[in-house]
Amino acid sequence: MGAAAAEPPSAMGLVSSVVNDTLEFYRWTWSIRDKRVDDWPLMQSPFPTLTISTIYLLTVWLGPKWMKTREPFQLRFLLVVYNFGMVLLNFFIFKEVSRGYSYVCQTVDYSDNVYEVRIAAALWWYYVSKGIEYLDTVFFILRKKFNQISFLHVYHHFTMFTLWWIGIKWVAGGQAFFGAQMNAFIHVIMYMYYGLAACGPKFQKYLWWKRYLTILQLVQFHVTIGHTALSIYIDCPFPKWMHWGVIFYAITFIFLFGNFYYRTYKLPKEPVKNGKIANGAVANGVSKPENNAVVENGKKQKKGKAKGE
Repeated sequence: MGAAAAEPPSAMGLVSSVVNDTLEFYRWTWSIRDKRVDDWPLMQSPFPTLTISTIYLLTVWLGPKWMKTREPFQLRFLLVVYNFGMVLLNFFIFKEVSRGYSYVCQTVDYSDNVYEVRIAAALWWYYVSKGIEYLDTVFFILRKKFNQISFLHVYHHFTMFTLWWIGIKWVAGGQAFFGAQMNAFIHVIMYMYYGLAACGPKFQKYLWWKRYLTILQLVQFHVTIGHTALSIYIDCPFPKWMHWGVIFYAITFIFLFGNFYYRTYKLPKEPVKNGKIANGAVANGVSKPENNAVVENGKKQKKGKAKGE
């Protein structure tokens, strides 16, 4: 008689196998972590970061509902302090990671060398800065600038803080410095713009360069892909999973920021009707068309303040 056919695994056995394999993979990944950061704030476990990010998403959902029947907060002084504070923080990060690393191939040095720990600390501050940037959204909510809270805005903020925890936990150094360096530099310029904008209307004439911030960000993502692809091509000894993750992530930003740039600066504007523009270009019911005209109740007022200002 032939051998009896093997019985297919039960559903419970399959689930148990998947759970065991997952735990085994988790233990393996934990064994190759950057042990230097184990005792640093927020780095013992992913749960504090995930908790903060979950609270952020809840704020995005519930905040506008809470503000719906309330008057918007002005927050001018707070915004000036916050934005220029972020300029200083990002400049500090940029300066700290600009210390002679190779732009072609830089491996991670997990030693306790003072120089390498200083780079790791700067990258940790970069990760923390992405958590602080959640306040961008909070301020939009409190000022009732709900039109600013787009999918791109939330996706950008949520993923940067959440995913950079992984970067700090496993690769707080090496090639990771390059993305932080570029992004910190761009954020110096970006928060300088927002800081000046928060100072009041007298600075508006100096803020013609907003669209170039988006162009600069798009350039950043293309350079990131090129830099990472070169690293893969020359087989730089840096975790390949991180390389491929960075490329995929940068591609999502190219599509999202590219779409934002097209809709904001390239898409023909629709005629103004009842104080609103059909393509969403109006912020809080007010738009500034050409020649500094202001839209008020569906009519253009020439080079003056809107009624009631």
